[in-house]
Amino acid sequence: MSHARYTASAPGKIILMGEHAVVYGRPAMAAPVFQVQATATLTVEDDAAELWIDAADLNQRFALSTAPPADPLALALRLTLASVQRPAPGGEVRVRSTIPVAGGMGSGAAVSTAIVRAVAAWAGQALPPAAVSALVYEVECLHHGTPSGIDNTVIAYAQPVWFVKGQPPQPFDIPHPFWLVIASTGIASPTRETVGDVRGQWQADPTRFEGLFDQVAGLVNAGRAAMLAGDWFHLGALMTANHAVLGQMGVSAPILDRLVAAANAAGAFGAKLSGGGRGGNVIALVDSIAAAAVEQAVHDAGAAAVIITPIGVNT
Repeated sequence: MSHARYTASAPGKIILMGEHAVVYGRPAMAAPVFQVQATATLTVEDDAAELWIDAADLNQRFALSTAPPADPLALALRLTLASVQRPAPGGEVRVRSTIPVAGGMGSGAAVSTAIVRAVAAWAGQALPPAAVSALVYEVECLHHGTPSGIDNTVIAYAQPVWFVKGQPPQPFDIPHPFWLVIASTGIASPTRETVGDVRGQWQADPTRFEGLFDQVAGLVNAGRAAMLAGDWFHLGALMTANHAVLGQMGVSAPILDRLVAAANAAGAFGAKLSGGGRGGNVIALVDSIAAAAVEQAVHDAGAAAVIITPIGVNT
């Protein structure tokens, strides 16, 4: 029996600024996180009759031919096979990920991206990032209904992205790299729930919430300018202000507020929740001198896990 292996990986992601308001037409920024990765390995075996999917992290192993249409791993495979115009080979797709599930770091989109790239490599087709992103977006629609398109774009391009709903996402370069301490609460971030709650409040008091969304838009626009200029003091202050507005929307939580306060007290330039809120992560903007102190402070304040990652450097 002869076999060949094709392996591909994809990073996680965090939203830098603009979550929730982005649903209502305001801008948002997101960036890849290379310290966590999803990996897909396609092993093709000449005499195998089935293509098996092995996702030990999810306690799943099943044949593609018997997978339900709504399974995201199977959908990623089927969409990619259709795109490269090849029937499914015999063998196995082994999926592994170090990205927390339901933690606001793009786990689903990263796994799909890795699968798309591994299958394309087997087919001898180097799909450009735009084509990978489009396929992953179709899988994201299964996960989230009407996703913004941020996750698949950031992860497929492995670049920071500027996003406005209804417009093509714009990948951009960060000329002055910076560091983030990402503190996980260990609590799943219920994005559907928080987005739904914000919508309900917006419907009940549209004037107030349009004002909050406008505040966020101003902070995000200023944040992009500060980021491009390398002005970390200003960017940090804008991030902390963004967190305060998210609190007014009702999507923060005591643990998130505690982690933000601890990070800022320990020397971060600024900090905020990242993602849907009520769980998930806090991100803190730091320099190399403050990183260790901020890491210790958020641990002491109750973080379940901490990642220190550069943003704007492909590492």
